[in-house]
Amino acid sequence: MTSTPTLQDGIEKAGSPVALLWKPGAEPWTPEVVAREYAGWRQEQAAWHDGVALLDLSHHMYDLWIEGPDATRLLADHGVNDFERFAVGQAKQYVPVTRAGHIVTDGILLREAGNRYLLSGIPAAQHWVRYHAEKGGYDVAFVTDPSSAFRAGGGDPRLFRYQIQGPLALDVVAGVFGGPLPETKFFHSTPVTLDGRAFRALRHGMAGQAGFEFVGPWEHAAHVHEAFLTAGEPFGLVRVGALAYTTPSVESGWIPSPVPGIYTAPELAEYRRYLPLFGIEGRRPLNGSWFSPDIEDYYVSPYELGYGKMIHFGHDFLGRDALLKAKDEELRRKVTLVLDRDDVRRVLGDGADPGFVLSYARHRVEHRTGTGAGTDLVGVTMQSASIDPVGTVLAQTLIDPAHATPGTEVTVVWGEHPGPGTDPDADLGLPRIRATVQPSPFDGHARTRYRRDA
Repeated sequence: MTSTPTLQDGIEKAGSPVALLWKPGAEPWTPEVVAREYAGWRQEQAAWHDGVALLDLSHHMYDLWIEGPDATRLLADHGVNDFERFAVGQAKQYVPVTRAGHIVTDGILLREAGNRYLLSGIPAAQHWVRYHAEKGGYDVAFVTDPSSAFRAGGGDPRLFRYQIQGPLALDVVAGVFGGPLPETKFFHSTPVTLDGRAFRALRHGMAGQAGFEFVGPWEHAAHVHEAFLTAGEPFGLVRVGALAYTTPSVESGWIPSPVPGIYTAPELAEYRRYLPLFGIEGRRPLNGSWFSPDIEDYYVSPYELGYGKMIHFGHDFLGRDALLKAKDEELRRKVTLVLDRDDVRRVLGDGADPGFVLSYARHRVEHRTGTGAGTDLVGVTMQSASIDPVGTVLAQTLIDPAHATPGTEVTVVWGEHPGPGTDPDADLGLPRIRATVQPSPFDGHARTRYRRDA
């Protein structure tokens, strides 16, 4: 895939994976190209809760088309998903794991035809699939379209992706197409035509709200976009900018971009030499108040991320034995922490409204010991963001089972550990924010009805 430097080169030069990746104070990622705000992040969040929102996903998704006689076998051999029930036009959250059962990352996999798939998202899953295809001699071919930030020579994407979300989304969609679309199951798609332009409508949702994601050739992008803006005007449609775009995952319970479990296994040294140092695996930063010098402490199981129901043991796949063993283990659980509003103002806003807060940092989550004399580390935040309709910051968090009951009171240590060279458990005097454990997904509709018709 690449000439030097490789990911393995970077690890060896830095001295360890954590030394390579640890970057205190790293700026949180937001989507490329899209403006940071249109109406303002608060109004944009309110739109998908109370009205209708338009989101542009065209520029930050890395697309990999996989086609050939062995396409299904390749994906099934390296993913936990059920491929026996995978209809053409259906999408699934594709979950590849290592032999040890650690997640590589997840991606959205759309079956476009019997032997043709489109895998979209951050490119870690795409790298994994392509490497194993080349190493295993699978009869497949690939077409790639990087995100706009990494597309050689700039230029336009191959596809547009527009999401229409919120309680009024279906009204806007009906206005664009002259009536409601055919009834479509969650994460299934239906072909649509607008003024002679053909593309696809994927039944999707965001933070528990109804909606569609429309995907098609880039040459139709401007026409389709304008049609949605025009049809949405009577309904108060709001365009969503890059800041607000990052936040619905906190409500809907999706943890983006977990650390790939690829940095240590000797058997994956060849893979690390296959990967470029300046790819996602070598550049996605680690930071926060929780620090460990051992990268394996950052690895996660798909069970911890809530993906247990996606695992299909009816076929053989890489990591199957490890996941069978982990099925009955007491692993951390995914919860939502609701941060105390007054503490957020005190710690993050110097007593005032802190405005927009976004963090992918791993912050320590502590609970007082039984004696009340000290605290124990009980969890780690994975993504935190301001959710204006809730009135505070929410944090998607992995926490010990004993503290996962809704209503449990914990404390989030907010700030930056300096990283290598400082004791991981050093008391750095960082500020504490009180928080209460709540379910994940936090949104009740997303938690109880989101996939009911899948």
